[in-house]
Amino acid sequence: MKLEKAVVAVAIVLVMVTLVAAAVVPGALADPDDNGPLRPGYIEVEEVPIAPGDITGETATLAVEARLSHGGNPSENVTVLFRAIDSESNLIETDQISEVGTLKGDRETPVRANLTVTREGGYGIETVVFRNGQRVDRAERRVSGLEALTPAYAESNVEFAETTALQPVSVAIGSTNDDQVGLDLSAALTNEGDESTSDLEVTFTVRQAESNVVADRVTADVGDIRAGRTSTVDAAVTVPEDYNYYVDAVLWRDDVHVDSAQSVANLDPTERISADETETDVAFEASDFESESERDDGRAEYDSGESTAEETPGFGVAIGVVALLATALFARRRSK
Repeated sequence: MKLEKAVVAVAIVLVMVTLVAAAVVPGALADPDDNGPLRPGYIEVEEVPIAPGDITGETATLAVEARLSHGGNPSENVTVLFRAIDSESNLIETDQISEVGTLKGDRETPVRANLTVTREGGYGIETVVFRNGQRVDRAERRVSGLEALTPAYAESNVEFAETTALQPVSVAIGSTNDDQVGLDLSAALTNEGDESTSDLEVTFTVRQAESNVVADRVTADVGDIRAGRTSTVDAAVTVPEDYNYYVDAVLWRDDVHVDSAQSVANLDPTERISADETETDVAFEASDFESESERDDGRAEYDSGESTAEETPGFGVAIGVVALLATALFARRRSK
């Protein structure tokens, strides 16, 4: 009896210990097939598409989208860090954290962010994925040439036409008057949009090639240009002859620079330039580019001055030589 009572007491103690262990240690009585707490699924960055967003004169907004691939058990507390790093200085220009939450199942999830950076140079766009504060994956892409993005206020479907048969800016010789030459300028513009456009103007600036002195400037309004059509705008300027000129044409819309083109006018018979050249060694006289009033004032001042030369200045030297010879002959005859 004593042995039986001892066995029963031990069994009771074992049951009690088991119950206490089950209460204190979770999973102590777990199913033998149970592998413990569920492990979270995997997360990978499949790709990071980047597209331009709002563009201003100083900044560019980049629309970044990280596509996360997830599989397996649910992954909780997932966040994505986006940051733009300057390619030259390696300094962080801007960053943004996007809360994702819980990812479930085998699926791909897009996570988006907008990064606004200075509109110049290039950047490394870094994407870092965290789960419960721990980094699980990372991806990086690079963008460059942001200065080439056009601000919204400068966008236009109209630009200078340029084909093998049609030059964007053409120059023709017009009238001539004394040392002045008239130039007839024409710019060809093409509307590549789907609607007609107006409120445009073109400024023609004629610069003397060697000095960049502006010889003349004129602005002409552009009429309506229908969709898909090419139209021309004409203007005339007057410049001094015997010089070479660059003709710059700038297209404006509401005081915003839209497009530009260049041509040349070779009026110097001994020198020629092209639109690709910037320097040529030839003589230049700034006085040739004075206004008509300045030239007239100079002539009046010169004419009002008192002249101390002979009316026929070409004979002054000859008369002096003859007088010297006569004096020598006279002195020689007296010495005899």
